[in-house]
Amino acid sequence: MIKMVVLSGVLGVMAIQAHAATSAEYNIAKGLAPVTKTQSVEVLQPFYGDFRILGSKIYTQDQQAKFSPIDYAVSWGLFAQPEIARHISVNQYDRFLNWKIDKLPVPAEQAMQMVSNMHIIPANPKIAKQIKQVKRGDLVRLQGELVEVKDKDLVWTSSLTPTDVGDGACEVFRVRSIQWIEKVKS
Repeated sequence: MIKMVVLSGVLGVMAIQAHAATSAEYNIAKGLAPVTKTQSVEVLQPFYGDFRILGSKIYTQDQQAKFSPIDYAVSWGLFAQPEIARHISVNQYDRFLNWKIDKLPVPAEQAMQMVSNMHIIPANPKIAKQIKQVKRGDLVRLQGELVEVKDKDLVWTSSLTPTDVGDGACEVFRVRSIQWIEKVKS
């Protein structure tokens, strides 16, 4: 009986220590400063804009979730107009975005440049809460920086060109400010 209690106590302490280590690795995703020496976030350039939310996906299990707890599928420019945005369907998975629209109002090359998948990194705890409150159809003004994230074997670099397409075309976006221009009624 004593051996079982001691063993349970040791396992409990180990579980708490493991949770604390894991929790600290997620500081950046919570809008806090990194405490793990292997983690860094380097600013590449300022970034801002008004974006229509087409969808969002929360991540907790992948390597990037330590930095970015949510991805936004967004549109801008002509495709941010509600009459067009409501016809865009999205599928977000494994940090990728597939989207489609039945009738393109512009040439395909131009259309591809007005929809993007953004990996959102909160700059502070307030933003960490706000970024999870967006809904499909919201029009938000986001301000912050495009960044490069490093952690052990991970190097995750933002695209710097909003008009590129394909693998590596996503923005890794540390958001410092989010403002709702239009909010979908619940």
